[in-house]
Amino acid sequence: MSGAELGLILIVVIALGFDFTNGFHDAANAVATAVSTRALTPRVALILAGLANLVGALMSTEVAKTVGKGILDPAELSSTQGLVVVFSALVGAITWNLITWYFGLPSSSSHALIGGLIGAALAAGDSVKWHGVYVKVLRPMVFSPLLGFLLAGLLMLIILWIVRKKSPRPVNKFFRKAQIVSSIAMAYGHGVQDAQKTMGVIALALIVSGNLGADAEIPLWVVVSAALAISLGTLAGGARIMRTLGRRVIKMDPAAGFAAQTVASSVLFATAHYGLPVSTTHVITSSIMGVGATRKLSAVRWGVARTIAMAWVLTIPAAGAMAALVFFGSNAIVS
Repeated sequence: MSGAELGLILIVVIALGFDFTNGFHDAANAVATAVSTRALTPRVALILAGLANLVGALMSTEVAKTVGKGILDPAELSSTQGLVVVFSALVGAITWNLITWYFGLPSSSSHALIGGLIGAALAAGDSVKWHGVYVKVLRPMVFSPLLGFLLAGLLMLIILWIVRKKSPRPVNKFFRKAQIVSSIAMAYGHGVQDAQKTMGVIALALIVSGNLGADAEIPLWVVVSAALAISLGTLAGGARIMRTLGRRVIKMDPAAGFAAQTVASSVLFATAHYGLPVSTTHVITSSIMGVGATRKLSAVRWGVARTIAMAWVLTIPAAGAMAALVFFGSNAIVS
C-alpha cells in the first residue's frame, strides 16, 4: 500500500471523526429547546435527533457538491499536496470544534470546516474560489440567521395572537406535543446540511487522489458512512451547548420552542435544496433570539448572544489559522 493510499484512508477516518464531533457538538441545535421546555427528556430527544439525522443525511448531496468543488478547485491540487490540504483542514476544524464545545459556545462546525479548507489552501499557495465562498458561504452566513430571527419572531407573534384568549395549560400541552415534530424536523435539517459537508470533503480527497472523477456522483459508501457518523455523534449528546441554547439565551416555553425549531428547520431545508452550506447553529440560535424579542428586547440575554456572535465571527479565521499551522507542519514531514 502506497503512502498516498494510506494518507487517503487516514483522511477518510479523520473526516468521519469530524462528522462525529459535528454530531455531538451540534446535537443541541435539534433538541435543546424541546428539552428545556420538558417536551422531551434528554435521552429520548437525542435518540430521535440521531435517527432523524441519519435519515436527513441520506436525502441529498447538493451541499456536499458545494463543499467538495465550490470552495477549492480540485484540478489545481496535486495528489500529495491536495491530501495534505484536506487533512489540515479537517484537523483545524476539529480543533476549533473541541475548543468551542469545551467552553459551551454554539459555533458553526460547517464554517469551521470551510475555514479550515480556506486556511490550508492559502498556506499551500493554492487558489480559493472566492466568488464561490462569497455566494455560497459568506452571503448565506449573514442572511440565514437574519431570516431565522425575523421569521421566528413573526411566527411567534402569529401564535400569540391565535392563543390570546386561551388558558396557558392546554396551550402548553399542545405545543409540547408539537415540539416533538419540530425537533425531529430540526434534526432532519441538521442531517441534510451538516453530514453533507463531510461527504464533500471525502469526495474532494477522492478526486485529488485520482480515485473519483471530477464530475462523478458521490459514492454511496461515502454518503452512508457520513450519515452514520453524524448520527452516532448526535446520540453521544451535547449537554454543554444544550444548556447555552436551551436556557441561557432566553427562558423558553413550548410555543416559543416550537416557533424557533419550525422556522430554523424550514431555513435549513430551503438552503440545502440550493446547495448552500449554512450553519444549523447560526440559524437555530437566531431563531431563538427572534422568538425572545417578541416578548421584549430584555427577554433575550444579549450578553450571551454577543459571546455567541463572537464565536461566529471568529470561526472561519480561527479554524483557517489552525489548519494553516497544521499544513506547514504536515507538509514539512511529507516533503
